[in-house]
Amino acid sequence: MKNIHNHKYLEARRKELRKNLTSAEATLWKHLQRKQLSSRKFRRQHSIENFIVDFYCPKEKIIIELDGAYHLDFAQQNYDLERTNRLETLGFKVIRFENKLVFEDLEFVLEEISSHFEIL
Repeated sequence: MKNIHNHKYLEARRKELRKNLTSAEATLWKHLQRKQLSSRKFRRQHSIENFIVDFYCPKEKIIIELDGAYHLDFAQQNYDLERTNRLETLGFKVIRFENKLVFEDLEFVLEEISSHFEIL
């Protein structure tokens, strides 16, 4: 399988997104970085094929996406569904959360992510 991760042409965009995390992304990142969640390494703003995902755990092949109000748009929902289907076809597990859930019930979000780990 050819390399589908972190294509060079997306590097500048990934860096820009890392510098400008949404408040929900920044909050969740504080709990995912430095292997804080079950000793799993996460990457933020990682690209797979032409998609830049919010968070990615290589060991578990888990992608975490945080959705704000922008994702309530019908066209965006269709795009998100197509994107999720493509990533799942490649063997990744995609987990989506609304931004507000990160603020309202962070423990639930972290437990839900952990529940998808192969061995806890």
